[in-house]
Amino acid sequence: MAEEITFEEFMKVDLRVAKVLEAEKVSGSENLIKMIIDVGGGEKRQIVAGIAKWYKPEDLIGKLIIVVKNLKPKKIRGILSEGMLLAADTPEKPVLLTVMEEVSPGTRVR
Repeated sequence: MAEEITFEEFMKVDLRVAKVLEAEKVSGSENLIKMIIDVGGGEKRQIVAGIAKWYKPEDLIGKLIIVVKNLKPKKIRGILSEGMLLAADTPEKPVLLTVMEEVSPGTRVR
């Protein structure tokens, strides 16, 4: 079980709806997909996710996903990832978290 956090600690995590604008497999990797996402206000970011075994890049384009916007950037296989997408960890595959209705990229998730 994960350690409990306070409400104030949780509020430090900036969860946003993002729209996938571009997606491609990372050359030399079977697991990684690089995506360009719209996080609202005209801001685009690049994220890298280990989901290529389960998702095709072309199927991600246009999807609304949930991301951690304020995660410290990290290089993955030499590629800068400026956030993290959220997924439910099921036994079969990671299931990307999304929204039930159309909302604008950048909408805050609470």
